[in-house]
Amino acid sequence: MLTHSSQANARTLARLVSALLLAATLLTLAACSTRPLIVQAMADELAGQGQAPEDDLLLAREASAFYLKLSESVLRQTPGHLPLAEAVAGGFTQYAYAFVAFDAEKIEPRDARAAQRLRERAARLYLRAQRHAMAALENQSLGFARALASPDSAQWPRLRADQVGVAYWAAASWGGFISLSKDSPDIVADLPLAIRLAQIAWGLQPDYGDGALASLMGTFELARAGGSAAQAGVYFDRAIALGAGQNAGAFVAKAEGLAQPAGDRAAFEALLRQALAAADSRRDLSNGVMRERAQWLLDSAGDLF
Repeated sequence: MLTHSSQANARTLARLVSALLLAATLLTLAACSTRPLIVQAMADELAGQGQAPEDDLLLAREASAFYLKLSESVLRQTPGHLPLAEAVAGGFTQYAYAFVAFDAEKIEPRDARAAQRLRERAARLYLRAQRHAMAALENQSLGFARALASPDSAQWPRLRADQVGVAYWAAASWGGFISLSKDSPDIVADLPLAIRLAQIAWGLQPDYGDGALASLMGTFELARAGGSAAQAGVYFDRAIALGAGQNAGAFVAKAEGLAQPAGDRAAFEALLRQALAAADSRRDLSNGVMRERAQWLLDSAGDLF
């Protein structure tokens, strides 16, 4: 009998086989008049896969490269497909964070050069995600990027409800890219734009992602000039509440964003243990990634304080 984990893995493999069959169909019918319909159907299928639950990090890592390349190829042919743009931008952002930037942190003590190469790769992946997300927003609202950069707040773009997810991943990937490009003043100078985009999304749907947007707002609050630790704490606590205590990322973000800089090891470790408990209460890819990070941070606490 298949275990729950085995059943989940089997479903994931079935979805990948489905995508492969769609890809084969797309190639076979590339010259036909029905090609736009096939591409659209494939975009719908891939967008749905991007939202599918998965808690096996090894399987997710092994499957991600194929899924991302295939999805990216289809997105280029359906640039206005917001759910697929959200899945692609989110996929590249999560891959960069969980499987590249995190690896760089882990190997830094023993191989600084290899860690730097990984950070550079993670930065490129973040930028790739940001460009896909911004291109989708621009496709939907011509002049979106120009309006976002306007010094006049009255000219700033407005989002529709179905654009919030794409905007979230655009802001999150932008922030990740900037955080790994601190030696490039021109890149760092864009931080206010990434924060502005997150704020616009927050104004429309503050509960997006069961606290994911609230957690991002907390991180950006600490990163911006003149940011308030107290306000960041409000955002992190909102993220924890929105996730009903099952969003491990919110606890990790608060531990790294507030407790660690304050030198409060007891609070740092308590938050990370709460993250582990949250990951146990809801098994999905995001919580799986944060479980691994929380455990690594706990194991490294002696070096961090």
